[in-house]
Amino acid sequence: MSESATLPATRTHAPVTPLFWPRLLHRLRQWAWRSALIVGLALLWELAPRLGLTDPVFLPPLTEVLAAGWALALNGQLWEHTSVSLLRALGGLVIAILYAIPLGLAIGWYGRLGEFLNPLIELLRNTAPLALLPVFILLLGIGEVSKVSMVVYSCSWPLLLNTISAVQQVDPLLIKSARTMGATPQQLFLKVILPASIPTIFVGIRLASASAMLVLIATEMVGAKAGLGYLIIYAQYSFLIPDMYFGIIAITFIGIVLNAILQALEKHFTAWKVAAT
Repeated sequence: MSESATLPATRTHAPVTPLFWPRLLHRLRQWAWRSALIVGLALLWELAPRLGLTDPVFLPPLTEVLAAGWALALNGQLWEHTSVSLLRALGGLVIAILYAIPLGLAIGWYGRLGEFLNPLIELLRNTAPLALLPVFILLLGIGEVSKVSMVVYSCSWPLLLNTISAVQQVDPLLIKSARTMGATPQQLFLKVILPASIPTIFVGIRLASASAMLVLIATEMVGAKAGLGYLIIYAQYSFLIPDMYFGIIAITFIGIVLNAILQALEKHFTAWKVAAT
């Protein structure tokens, strides 16, 4: 037997390209493409005052605005105002969710209840929340109750209307199929109506979160001693223009973060859609 026959056969492995780096580069390209307009806007904001295209007194460069925000963070004012605004906004949003979504489900499910309440809903939802601000202050005072109540009022309508629409627009074939298989009304509601309504309900929650911040900031500008709205209006009156602009940036950042959290929650509660596809 020859020596070559006794040697174990060697296997040659083709080099395996790691998948991590191509995926990372692909995600970076996607991020760069999606962020191009934002980066361009930031560059325009930075260069326009420095090149004399705008008055730097009224529109300071972005770096000066960020430096002012850093100073606010170091002295604790940024956290103080942000925490107060978040507590008011999230508190009002949660209260609105706890009553508006169950009410919307009931109105969408029971037609007669919807017919009875629809005139009142149309009357109230077409009344601008900020127009009622003096009424809320007169009845509830200038403290926390009036501010949170304004947030609850403004959040109620996107939550309520989207929930009603979600229930009413469920595919009739799904309802007929469930009834054919002998589903009880309770099972039909819990297994068909509610899961099918979740995506549209989350649209209402995301719209309500934007309304919460919008109305709250306006309320804090009128009568408050803390909050991002108070920070913005105080900075304007004191001619602290970089602080004013950073307050606006902080509100925008909070809105983006809240929207991202709600999108993640929506994906979690609608995982059945991915499984179905």
